[in-house]
Formats: sequence, C-alpha cells, structure tokens
Amino acid sequence: MTSEVIKGIMIPFLGTALGSACVLFMRKSLGAMVQRALTGFAAGVMVAASIWSLIIPAIDQSQALGPWAFVPAAAGFWIGVLFLLLLDRIIPHLHMMSDEAEGPRTSLRRTTMLVLAVVLHNLPEGMAVGVVYAGYLAGRGGITLAGATALAVGIAIQNFPEGAIISLPLHAEGVSKTKSFVYGVLSGAVEPVGAVLTILASAFIIGALPYLLSFAAGAMMYVVVEELIPEMSQGKHSNLGTVMFALGFTVMMALDVALG
Repeated sequence: MTSEVIKGIMIPFLGTALGSACVLFMRKSLGAMVQRALTGFAAGVMVAASIWSLIIPAIDQSQALGPWAFVPAAAGFWIGVLFLLLLDRIIPHLHMMSDEAEGPRTSLRRTTMLVLAVVLHNLPEGMAVGVVYAGYLAGRGGITLAGATALAVGIAIQNFPEGAIISLPLHAEGVSKTKSFVYGVLSGAVEPVGAVLTILASAFIIGALPYLLSFAAGAMMYVVVEELIPEMSQGKHSNLGTVMFALGFTVMMALDVALG
C-alpha cells in the first residue's frame, strides 16, 4: 500500500474531524435550514459518487460479459442495499429518532443513537474509498489515482456536516466541548479502518472487484434514500435541500470527470 493510498483513505476521516471541530468555535447548534442544506449537498455528493466512481467502473470491468456486463453491478448493488437494510434493523433511523418525545433521558439516548447512525453511514463510505483505491492498485477498470482521490475528497466534503451534527448536539446535552469533539472524530474512525480492510480483502478476491464497487454504491444509495432525503425534505423551504442536492451532485460529478 503506497503512501498516496494511505493519504487518500485518510481524506474522508479528515472531513469528519474538521466538521467535529465546529463545536470548538460555535456556541449554538446548526440551524434547521443549514442542516437541511448540508444534508442535501451530502446526498448529492453520494449519489454522484455512487454512479461515476463506483457503478460505471464496475460495469467497465465486466465488459468481457458482453450484454451481461451489468450483472455484477446489479448483483453487488442489491447486496449492498440488503446489507444496509439488515444493519438498519439494528440501528434506528435518524428521522425516527427525531420524532421521539423530548426529555433529558430521551434526548441523550437520541444523541447516542445519532452517533451510532453516523458510524453506520460511514461504513459504506469507507468501503467505497477502499474498493476504488484497490481498483487503482490492481490497475483494473481504468481507475486512476486522481479518480480515487476525487471520490475521497467528495466523501470528505459530505463528512464535514456529519461531524458537526455529532459534536454540536453532544455539547448541547452537557458533554464538554473537548469530549464532544473527540466523539465526533471517533465516529469517523470506521472509515479508514473499513477502507484498509476492503483493500486487503480485494487483494485476495480481485475478480470480485466489480461486485465490491457496486456493493459500496448500493450501500451509499440506501443511506441517501432512507436517511438523507427525508432529512433534507423536512419542514419549510424543503426546496433548499433539493437545490443543494443538485449542487452536491454537480460538484462531485465535476470532480470525478475532471480528475478521473
């Protein structure tokens, strides 16, 4: 594993850490409209990344199958969706937690589950970064170092609001700023771990790379549709989330095409 790859898989984690650092400088939590805008932007980034950085390379690597080149991508995509569906049965939805009755114990429990939910979101993102860098290391499917880095940067962009959404509510519940920052940072630690494990696994099952790429895409798309879209559409001015979704999609598409 080269130094460039090691640096690349740490980029998304850096995004989470920077977002978590907001608690050190901000007195109040993010406003509803700001959260809606950031969530919409993150959703757009993840959808574009799933298409250009994961599904298209998965299909490209399966061209030997001719008209059936879509099969590995479709199969891996569904495995990713079902995997997240299984995990979602264990960790409650973000929008379900926001509907709970208020109270000190309930509020703290909701914040704790929010941390777990973000960790759940970060798992497929870490795997996505890992599998793209694995494709680059294997020289498969035309995946370049710049293209893999573009995906890592895109995920780091959408990790920034996630870090803030962890640390700020924790501080609002009475946790110190330092501990809130640390917990926010730790919520993103699963990403480089997941990336490294995926790279190591792909070295032994390199023929399964198209399935791994589309698996990560399916997992990320599940998170977008199940969690981020409902969050960005709540309350008044829900069109703000839609506009930011389009902006995030465009930014990630441009990064991938320009650098890939």
